[in-house]
Order: sequence, then structure tokens, then C-alpha cells
Amino acid sequence: MPRRAKKQTTTPMNKETPKYWRLSLILTLCSAMVISACSNRYISAEKDSVSIIADTVWAFAQSHPDGFTLDICTMTKPTGGIAVSYAETKNSHSRNQLDKVVSHALKHDGFVGGWLNSVFILSTNSGIPIDGKVAEIVERGTILVGTTGDYRPLSFRKSDGEYWGFGIEIAKEIAIYLGVEAVFVQTSWPTLTDDVLAEPQIFDIAIGGITITDTRRETMLMSEGYLANGKTILCRSSEAGHFRSLTDIDKPEVRVMVNPGGLNEQFANDNLTHATIIVHPKNEEIPSLVAEGEADVMITEIAEAPYYVQTDARLAAPLLNQPFTHGEIGVLMQKGQEDLLQMVNNKIQIMKANGTLRRLHEKYGLVYAY
Repeated sequence: MPRRAKKQTTTPMNKETPKYWRLSLILTLCSAMVISACSNRYISAEKDSVSIIADTVWAFAQSHPDGFTLDICTMTKPTGGIAVSYAETKNSHSRNQLDKVVSHALKHDGFVGGWLNSVFILSTNSGIPIDGKVAEIVERGTILVGTTGDYRPLSFRKSDGEYWGFGIEIAKEIAIYLGVEAVFVQTSWPTLTDDVLAEPQIFDIAIGGITITDTRRETMLMSEGYLANGKTILCRSSEAGHFRSLTDIDKPEVRVMVNPGGLNEQFANDNLTHATIIVHPKNEEIPSLVAEGEADVMITEIAEAPYYVQTDARLAAPLLNQPFTHGEIGVLMQKGQEDLLQMVNNKIQIMKANGTLRRLHEKYGLVYAY
């Protein structure tokens, strides 16, 4: 019996990473077909049967996060043979495409397996390159993150150029998950969409106060939500009792200030047809301008308003618990990066499951809704 080749990895593991990090990469990045050179069976199966087998493989992989090989004909682990990989299934991602892997295995030798981050022909120790955005990021060693840096406490660029905030920490968690470093790239609300869609790409993902909308999903990819959000207002504490509804705000004498190019400006234009709307170019300056009397109301989000109320006693958010809209904030990226989207969603799910996301919400005084 030929000696079994040792499995290999190309990306160092972070000791603090949950053990099922590798599981996500096993089937998200690789979905590698590992077959025995000792058998030549052909097995056919209906579509429903393939999906049932794939469910079993998925469950088996979760209990073997360090790598696995499974005979899907007998649902047992092979005990011998030379392991090789099929390039035909190397770029299958997640449980959604595991059916493709199983179907391919059933038409060949009936073995499925996977491990961390690269597919290898083990008998010759030569690697098969993995295509996709994640492979590009891993090879580069950095993930480029677009962020506005003007949206406390989610994304703020300090005077020394360092970025700070809840969204910044989410980006760094994603980078650790991929085994790379996060490099932050300045963008703005008016140019956000153009910057995401730019060719060549300016950055890989955008993060920090970006609301998930159907309009954005028509032209770009958005992750699942990691922060509940909704439109609300900031005003001076002395006038908090004056603003209890949109009707109270939508009056000619009320000056409403918004940042340009984002959903705050769009909300104001759509819903405040009588108020005096003032567009100010720097979002982070608007709370102070309201406090100083340059405007009466700021249209903002429930994710942003508490920070300013806590740090400036002159400000209040009287409708914080009654937002005008309800939504979620997520990660934005170009279409065609579905492998990266899957990785980002995997990380968000892990952060929800292991308590990391809740701890970050608490750190920044944000409402946890998961």
C-alpha cells in the first residue's frame, strides 16, 4: 500500500482563531476533491441524493476541522491510497456548491476531502493555484479596506492618519481571519459607489456605516448585517422637546444639516420637503455645528447618535428609540468577488456565535440586536 502523503498548508494559523476557522476555508476556499488512486468506481445519484450526501459531508467536516478525507460511498474514512486533488472542483465555495463537489466525486472514485487554503497533488507535492479574490488578497498579504473616516464611532480617521472605530475593528477581524493585514484607504460618501466599482480596484471591501439596501445590491455585493441601524436625529438638548416626529422637523424654520452623497441626504430630500436643508461636506463636523446653533437638526443614524450624546452634553437624540427607518449595516464590495463575500459572511457568523460581535457593540456603546 503506498504511503499516505502528508497534508500541507500555506497560510499560518492564528492561535486564537476558533478551530472551525479552518472548516470554513476547507469548503469555502478549496472544496478539494481528494481521491484514492486504488479504486475505479463509478456511482450515479439523483440530485436529491447528491444533496443529502453533501449534507453528511458538511457535518463530517465540522467535526474534523483539521482536514478530512471521506469515502462517500460507505461514509467511512479511507485507510490507504495516494491522495490527489481534482482541479475541476478547486474553486467551489461553501455548502451551496458542495453538491457540485459530491456529484463530481460520485462520477469518479467517490472520495471527498479538504484542508486549509490550497489544493495539492500530494503524490508530487506540487500546488494547484486557487483562482479568486481571496487568493489574490492572501498572496498580496493585505486586504485593502475603503472607509470614510468621518463616522464616529464606526469609522474615524484621527489627525495622525490612524483609523479608529467599531467598523475598523470589524475590518481587522476579517483581515486576521484571512491571515493578512488590513490597510485602510480613504473614500467619501459622495464617491463611495464609484470607488467600489472603480477599475482597477481602489480597495477590496468598503466598511463603516454602510447601510444594506436593495439599490446597492443591484450593482454591488453586500454582506449580511453586523449592526442594526435606522434614521434618527441629533438636536440641541435645550430643544429636545420640540422634535417628537418628522412633522415637527419638517417646517421652514427648522434648519436640517446632512452630509452629502449618502443615505442621510437622500432621506432628508425624500421626507423633509418644507424644512431648510443644509448640506455640509464633513459629516464629523455636523454635531458640533448643531450644538453651536449653525443648524437645528442633524439627520443621522442610531449607530452614530449615542456617541455624540455621550460626548457632548449640548446634544440630545430624542427619537433614538423611535427611528424613522430600520435596517442593517454591512460590508460592501464589487460583484464577482463571491468567494470574498462568503469569507466575510463566515467571519460575521463566527463573531456572532463566539461573542466577539457583542463585545464590540458593548465597547462602542451600540445596540446589540443579534
